[in-house]
Amino acid sequence: MATFVLPHSEPEVPVNLTSNLSKDQLLSFPAFKQWIETLRHSLSTQKTQSHTFHSSPYKLRKIDIQSVDFFGGQRLGFVKLRAEVSNDDGEQLPGSVFLRGGSVGMMLILQPDDVPEGTENEKQVILALQPRIAAGSLSMAELPAGMLDDSGSFSGGAAKEIAEETGLEIPASDLINMTELAIPDALPDSDERLQQAVYPSPGGCDEFIPIFLWQKRVPRGQLNDWRGKLTGLREHGEKITLMLSPLDQVWRHGGRDGKVLAGWALYQGLRQEGRI
Repeated sequence: MATFVLPHSEPEVPVNLTSNLSKDQLLSFPAFKQWIETLRHSLSTQKTQSHTFHSSPYKLRKIDIQSVDFFGGQRLGFVKLRAEVSNDDGEQLPGSVFLRGGSVGMMLILQPDDVPEGTENEKQVILALQPRIAAGSLSMAELPAGMLDDSGSFSGGAAKEIAEETGLEIPASDLINMTELAIPDALPDSDERLQQAVYPSPGGCDEFIPIFLWQKRVPRGQLNDWRGKLTGLREHGEKITLMLSPLDQVWRHGGRDGKVLAGWALYQGLRQEGRI
């Protein structure tokens, strides 16, 4: 098992690697780079006299890499580690971390184009149903999740399924980042540099998810065709399928998915403030 000292660490932080992970692979892993930069900055804010931990500040003292998963052979995908964060009084903070990095969630709303504009009438939300083994599920209803490609457009498995089933493509110019709109006004002043995103499981995972809104008015006949087609019923062997949920019921239909509940809350709050 190889060990190296984390660059620019004070005090020096030893990093213990697994046998299948190199120093360069870890230091170039985007999720690790973002996590360590964010943590270092947060720890540095303890220097301010008004900080809760100023009198006995916590320090990062050691990182033990416990396991890693590679995607497609050599692309680092997930890292499980334990970070030792303690103060000089011997008090420790919980430091079990699952690193996977960020993704994006999409709240995609369709409305018949013969409904008066500016109303909420007959709006439908696209939900994806797919296996989520970590939750023990083979059919979890959730907001479509994926990534933004180099052009800023929505991409990934759910985006591909939406394009195949409906012909809809979701360009960057039509997206509204609801978390970016909401968070500066929703949080008290802080010197920390967290992402403008939802953290679904911050007690053990670094994952952050900006929630984007995309709304489109479509011919009623087209929406009725999709409503009959996008029922959530899967053909044999199909891994991802889609369903439409009335907007006012999406919190119920997708209530097990944190992205749905976050998207619903952000949408309602921003509408109340007249910002979307």
